[in-house]
Amino acid sequence: MKRHHVLHMAFILTFLLLMPGCAEVVKVGTTAGQEMGVITAKDKEIIDRTAKGAERAARPMTEKEEYFLGRAVAATILGTYKLDQNEKLTTYVNQVGQALAMVSDVPLTYGGYHFAILATDEVNALACPGGIIFVSRGMLTRAKNEEELASILAHEIAHVNHRDGVRAIQNSRWLEVVTALGSDVAGTYGSGDIAKLTSLFEGSVNDVVKTLVTNGYSREQERAADQGALVIMNRIGYDPNGMPDYLATLAKEEKAGGTRGFFSTHPGMADRLAVVQETVSKNKWARADHRVRDGRFDSYL
Repeated sequence: MKRHHVLHMAFILTFLLLMPGCAEVVKVGTTAGQEMGVITAKDKEIIDRTAKGAERAARPMTEKEEYFLGRAVAATILGTYKLDQNEKLTTYVNQVGQALAMVSDVPLTYGGYHFAILATDEVNALACPGGIIFVSRGMLTRAKNEEELASILAHEIAHVNHRDGVRAIQNSRWLEVVTALGSDVAGTYGSGDIAKLTSLFEGSVNDVVKTLVTNGYSREQERAADQGALVIMNRIGYDPNGMPDYLATLAKEEKAGGTRGFFSTHPGMADRLAVVQETVSKNKWARADHRVRDGRFDSYL
């Protein structure tokens, strides 16, 4: 059998992997290829096995997998930052966050939404996969009212809804993880297999942490999270104007030379502000009277 015939057949069958039920489609193709003498029985076995593995690896991460990934990411972040010990403030932030999450596009996650405050004056907010959300004390103290606090939390909830943290994992690494977990020998791993899976999981966690803490999301992802946050705020009755008000504060600080934390991973505050202002204006969202919520906010911050 000429090798280029086998490669040609493999290329065609790889293309078929894009179709629903790809493994079964490939199996039909390899059967025909063997009958025509294009590939050998051994080639058929290899291609069929590869197709089956590729079909498994193409699946998205499950909610349960995302939950455990998010827990590991959160644990890694807490290796750098400490949690704020103000229980009343933490409860308040959770109450606002949970209310917003319930009207989001993904109101329920495998492990639920959890909000915590990082004890640092650095301006930052981090959404771990699955719904664990951190907001720094420095981020909170720059908010002037509950509407602005809601805009911070809604933005991070939108990141969870969009699964932006999961998207930070290198495709090749996730393919290896799923292929290994879905292999026919799952449950009979040796120490070497376990070590490889552990390494791949740690790599996945590091991919997410690096994006959250060092690189930041793309501008497109940030803008999408802003738009998602505005929708969430409007759904529950928060004044969407709270978002441009808060972004204006950050834009002013960035212009003055702010580079740490949030400013290093979320550049272009002025551009984001302009887009958000345009959205608020387009939807004709008028400023609401939120004095009662202002009073509640002032009692905590």
